[in-house]
This record gives sequence, C-alpha cells and structure tokens, in this order.
Amino acid sequence: MPGVNFIHIVNPLGVCVFIVLWLVLFKLAHLLVMVWRREPMVGWAIGPLGITFMIAQEPSPFSIWLRVLFPAFVSGSVLYIGLFTPLSPVDMPEHPLIQFVMILLGVLLTSTRDVINALRDLLYPLWGEARILQNLYQLRGSWTKFHFTSFGHSYLHDHFGSSPGDLLQVL
Repeated sequence: MPGVNFIHIVNPLGVCVFIVLWLVLFKLAHLLVMVWRREPMVGWAIGPLGITFMIAQEPSPFSIWLRVLFPAFVSGSVLYIGLFTPLSPVDMPEHPLIQFVMILLGVLLTSTRDVINALRDLLYPLWGEARILQNLYQLRGSWTKFHFTSFGHSYLHDHFGSSPGDLLQVL
C-alpha cells in the first residue's frame, strides 16, 4: 500500500530499556500517589504479578480514582515520548490515529488492573483486617516475597496476635 509506513525497530537495546523504564515509571507513579496520601503501610509484596502495597485504611473515592488516573497519565506520557519523538528507538508512522491507538493500547495494558481494583474498591469495599488477610491469602499462592514495615509488625501483633511469619504459615 503506498504511503503506509510500518514499524521499524532502530535500536533493539533501546526498546528493552524503554519498556523497563515505562513500567518502572508507572510503578513509581503508584508509589508517589501513596506517599502523597501518607497512608500507613502495613507492608508490600513482591511477586510475579508486580508489587502490591498492603494498606489498612479506607481511602476516599477521590484517592481511589487518583490511583488509577495519575499512573495512566504517566504511562501515556512515557509512551508518547518514547514512541513518537526523536528519542524513540522505534521508527513509527506519524499518523494521529496510529499514535492514539498505540498509546491507548499501552495505557490499557498497564491500567486495566487498576480500573478493576478501583471498581471493586468502590462497589465492594473491603478494608482493615479483612483486606490484609485477603491480600495475604491471594498472594500466598504465587512465589511472592512479603515485607512488613515496623507499623505492619505492630498492626499484625495488635489485630491478629501474631507475627508476620506465624500469620503467613497459618494461611
């Protein structure tokens, strides 16, 4: 077809660096929203599905949607800069529809889980001890490594009467 340019990878190493940078900045946007809210964090879990932060307090609807929209904005911005500027390691067609579709697909790839979690949190709120136990139970089945903060240790001791290691063995 005349006038149609296809995607051409100019720098394969640059593509790998771009993908890693895109995902790291997306996760840092999540962390930035959490730090901005100053939520007391019980702990975090690092596993094959990424990083999960365990928080005991119920957030407001504004902060629930902020946790969706700000990382999605960061994801879309990084995609635009990384794919459609002279810094791009990929030679992409400069058609606005292609740009829109590529950015939309990337944002959907990174933010679909956030949207589902936000809808779950708004429609079926589960917070406090029940939310902590649900997160631990769901993540325990995968190869996840749990890390608890000092607040998390005292929270588990006060609310469950056990240490993190004992609680994980029971689950």
